[in-house]
Amino acid sequence: MHIDPAKRRNIGISAHIDAGKTTLTERILFYTQRIHAIHDVKGKDGVGATMDFMELEKERGITITSAATYCRWKGYEINIIDTPGHVDFTIEVERALRVLDGAILVLCSVGGVQSQSITVDQQMSRYKVPYVAFINKCDRSGADPYRVIDQIKTKLRHNAVAMQIPIGLEADFQGVVDLISMKALYFDGPHGEKVRTEEIPERLRREAEDRREILIDAASMFSDELMEAALEDRVTKDLLIEAVRNGTLARQLIPVFLGSAYKNKGVQPLLDAVTYFLPQPMEVENIALDIENDEAEVRLEPDPSKPLVALAFKLEEGRYGQITYIRVYQGTLAKGDVILNSRTGRKAKVSRVIRMHANQMEEIDSIPAGGIGAIFGIDCVSGDTFTSPDIRYSMTSMHIPEPVISLAIVPKDNKAQVNMSKALSRFTREDPTFRAYVDHETGDTIISGMGELHLEVYIERMRREYGADVDTGMPQVAYRETITQQARFNYTHKKQTGGAGQYGRVAGYMEPCNEDFVFENRIVGGAIPTEFISSCEKGFRDSLKEGKLLGFPVTGIKIVIDDGQSHPVDSSDVAFQAAARGAFNEGYKKAHPVILEPIMKVSLETPFEFQGVVMGSLNQRRGIIMGTQDEGNISIIEAEVPLAEMFGYATVLRSLTQGKAQFTMELSKYRQVPKGVAERLIKEHTEKKASKRSSMKGH
Repeated sequence: MHIDPAKRRNIGISAHIDAGKTTLTERILFYTQRIHAIHDVKGKDGVGATMDFMELEKERGITITSAATYCRWKGYEINIIDTPGHVDFTIEVERALRVLDGAILVLCSVGGVQSQSITVDQQMSRYKVPYVAFINKCDRSGADPYRVIDQIKTKLRHNAVAMQIPIGLEADFQGVVDLISMKALYFDGPHGEKVRTEEIPERLRREAEDRREILIDAASMFSDELMEAALEDRVTKDLLIEAVRNGTLARQLIPVFLGSAYKNKGVQPLLDAVTYFLPQPMEVENIALDIENDEAEVRLEPDPSKPLVALAFKLEEGRYGQITYIRVYQGTLAKGDVILNSRTGRKAKVSRVIRMHANQMEEIDSIPAGGIGAIFGIDCVSGDTFTSPDIRYSMTSMHIPEPVISLAIVPKDNKAQVNMSKALSRFTREDPTFRAYVDHETGDTIISGMGELHLEVYIERMRREYGADVDTGMPQVAYRETITQQARFNYTHKKQTGGAGQYGRVAGYMEPCNEDFVFENRIVGGAIPTEFISSCEKGFRDSLKEGKLLGFPVTGIKIVIDDGQSHPVDSSDVAFQAAARGAFNEGYKKAHPVILEPIMKVSLETPFEFQGVVMGSLNQRRGIIMGTQDEGNISIIEAEVPLAEMFGYATVLRSLTQGKAQFTMELSKYRQVPKGVAERLIKEHTEKKASKRSSMKGH
């Protein structure tokens, strides 16, 4: 179990949807002898890939949750997290990258760098994760790995360099030429498990020599020794590997490998590349914040004997209770240890430590620094830090995007009601981008998430895993409200009842700003006593939760208070909160409020012959075409479209293009709604409120 930490790799496999990540992981597990038979994602045998263990994943042929596993390759231990490519499950990718040291970016040799590849690349940059690229599907018609390498340079702006060249392409893709050892590699046997090394075919020798020169030039920037050796023509394999490794770890070089996971070609050299070029746990700098010392930064060392610091990066409800996936950054997490949750300050005893292989588990004694494993029965939420009881550190939290779409759900009967609340409490703990709350006006349960597919999957999981049948309402867009001009307010709140009354006057102005909310106190001479300033701020903050146009949150507003008045007896915290709310309502009406809607960045790929109708359909949906690109016979369209117009678009697109086009979308920004649309929304909102009132009276 105890392996030299220098021989441990924690890697993720991420990519655009359908680039073949899960198929690649399946092959890796097969070649490292973790599994003994290969099943395909949409295979005829109905078994489905090992890592897609949820029924839903097998049916839809997509990855929904990131699964964790580990394997051994030539004396190295590799922890792998297979992440989803679909933008709706973006938090799964964020979570995995937060705890990984390196990654493999999988690209399709036909599709190239697609919209989701760009998102994944940005996420890797955010967490400074070095990666190698693998151009998959070199056996497909239209495969052009060199075009994809150029796209990594132009679209992702990375210094990509080919480590291999293909032997044949499309239907006659036979193997690869390794530019480091200058040998041709072929993959024999029923599953490509035997790697046969031959001399480079004569027709490819010239090209291989030219490409190797390019590789040496690129790598010599990261090693003076290699530069000298290149001038004297004595480049060795070890020198070249070391230089490429230096460049990869500095994130200034992306080594690119080729293959076809489905046809079992090129996977073993990729595994070698993981061991050669991706970082060991001790080569990655990890910082924690010392909570008891004013959040001072502490550099963590992957030393098993130091105090424990570990991060819970994912929760899952297993058959035997909550499984918490954990990455240990410092110290050792062992069975029987007492650990401290630094967020809550509570201590807990570790009863079981396990290692996960998709959904199967193995009992182990401990997880050393740099390792990934899981623990049972510890109450926590995703993103909590665990430490030894004598220290209290926190790992910086992950970036969590705000949900953009909501849906009302109504349980069909009492049993469904009970099961639904169980399911919701579990899903919201596991997935920070999935929210659920009860609308106090309608009594409906509202769920919010990152897109239609995201919510669809959770509703389906409620049915299957909890037997909770629910009806869904119309999807609701997460609009925002804001103001467009400056407006003054001067509001006095007074209420006289028996005993002490309530009194408070608040005056000042509000104006648009670029941040969500800014509150500024310019009161002089104690017109409002200092202890009530925070009451005013709280009153204003409460008012932001519901705008007056549609009842959505107000954003982009600066409030300045510069005058007011208090009463020695009747002024109180409650009175000034009420005065601030009144002042907000007074100023808001005068400040020309408008509605903002979420605008999605839509990236669409369609065969060239449907380009016209597809662009027409986007224009009808108030879309703005940002650009088009032709790649072979595929047209790639980038557009910005309001989310409100994109409901059910998948079905429309299918019928327009005979099912041949696909699209992904993610939140780009908020923009003001056109006047006609705003009027319609306000009218609908008013009618809805009126019908609610009349139904309340009827009761």
